[in-house]
Amino acid sequence: MNTNSVTAKAHPNIAFIKYWGNQDDSLRLPSNGSISMNLAGLSTTTTATLNLKLKSDQLELNGSTQTGLALRRIQQYLNLIRKIYKRDGFLEIKSANDFPMSAGIASSASAFAALSTAVAHLYQLHLQQKELSAIARLGSGSACRSIPPGYCEWKTGSSHKESFAITIAPEHHWHLWDCIAVVESKPKEVSSTKGHSKAGLSPLQHARIMDTPRRLDICRNAIIKKDFGALSEIIELDSNIMHAVMMTSKPPIMYWQPTSLLIMREVSKMNKKGIAAAYTLDAGSNVHVICTEASHEKVEDNLQDIPGVIEILTSPSGGGTCLIQSTSTN
Repeated sequence: MNTNSVTAKAHPNIAFIKYWGNQDDSLRLPSNGSISMNLAGLSTTTTATLNLKLKSDQLELNGSTQTGLALRRIQQYLNLIRKIYKRDGFLEIKSANDFPMSAGIASSASAFAALSTAVAHLYQLHLQQKELSAIARLGSGSACRSIPPGYCEWKTGSSHKESFAITIAPEHHWHLWDCIAVVESKPKEVSSTKGHSKAGLSPLQHARIMDTPRRLDICRNAIIKKDFGALSEIIELDSNIMHAVMMTSKPPIMYWQPTSLLIMREVSKMNKKGIAAAYTLDAGSNVHVICTEASHEKVEDNLQDIPGVIEILTSPSGGGTCLIQSTSTN
């Protein structure tokens, strides 16, 4: 029995301790470790089909056939997987997101996590979770964190096999929510891949990397102990430090918009009212407001009143990537 079509689903993740900058761009080995939470309310669904009639890989994204950069990135990734695992056969990839792409909501993370899972089953690679996380990283660094479930930590490593993500707490360990205030839904001007390559040009990046183990310890302990006060303080600090690196790169990368700042200030006001909330921004202008289950409805209500907020996406903590369907022929 030969499998010729596989469908997988994965969720984006929000980084509490950020990934920014690589020690090896080709392998996407990060300059520092990171910690994240998978988002159950958002997802990417990807179907990979082995088509012997194809002369090259094809990509359909949200119903639209791709011919440019998106297609080339997928082709480069699939060529790498075929080379590593000595597999043949071009693929037809159909992928769809239920949230904005390339806007600081980790669409590449869920996309490559879903793709990696589908391709691994299609090519019958028989990978363990750590190995699957590692190959997802080759497509998009943060994709490795969308493979295991719940709250995940990405180990830096010094080689391909050593750099992967593991679960440090399951999704139901702590019922946190992410209320995403969407400020811009269009793709950002500077991609994350390009931004990572410029991280070392900031005079602040070295200090950021040297301090990361301390921030990781604080964040990890806060998750394990369900200490929202400690978590809130460290994720806001980590987000600010990463964006300071971006702003001091050459040329500067400015992801924040005026509305982003309004939201961050509003989060501070919420805390003074006793609403448990903390902000964090990935590489984009959209603001993730992390909050407790008890406060997420109040947070959403407050965010809706801010001028410039296009929409609010909400999600509780979620699981890892999963296989939905496989079709086989004799």
